[in-house]
Amino acid sequence: MALTLTDKVLGESFGATEGTALRVKQVALVIAGIAFLAIAAKIKVPMWPVPITMGTFAVLTLGAAYGPRLGLVTIMGYMILGALGLDVFAGTGADASGLTYMLGGTGGYLVGYVLATVMLGYAARAGYDRSVKGMVAALIAGNVAIYVPGLLWLGVLYGWDQPILAWGLTPFLVGDLVKLVLAALLVPSLWKLVANARG
Repeated sequence: MALTLTDKVLGESFGATEGTALRVKQVALVIAGIAFLAIAAKIKVPMWPVPITMGTFAVLTLGAAYGPRLGLVTIMGYMILGALGLDVFAGTGADASGLTYMLGGTGGYLVGYVLATVMLGYAARAGYDRSVKGMVAALIAGNVAIYVPGLLWLGVLYGWDQPILAWGLTPFLVGDLVKLVLAALLVPSLWKLVANARG
């Protein structure tokens, strides 16, 4: 059975569908999406063994809600603002933005953010975002897409003789599980609200 990529995503389920009004809606969604990513990156929830930051939650849900193309435009806009020195990333202070920060230990994860956004967008386009089970599968794949380049880049920067997994993976698994559950419940629930509003 061939995989179809024709389903609407949440961002297409309301508002204009063509012409200038569609372009205005898309611009508004990109601006709102960048703001969502920047705000979520700053949210830290106390958790064991490390606090949960909501950046990955925002990336994954935005990808599912926006689809691959609009999601890519949005995440790249976010990255460009960060590269220009705006305070949009999870860190704080002058050293937590700009190209120097992006090429540091977090750089691989930022690449993973882009990959995961597009991946979740395609998953949503294939209809995986309509059910909790489908979202769980898509979110697991999205998390892998974040961690693989993140861990590879840590290994390149600091050497493979260092405890790369202990630095960049295992402390975050509990928090990522919580965020995965939240996102897996949220997106299908939003689709149900859309269906009820239309009904």
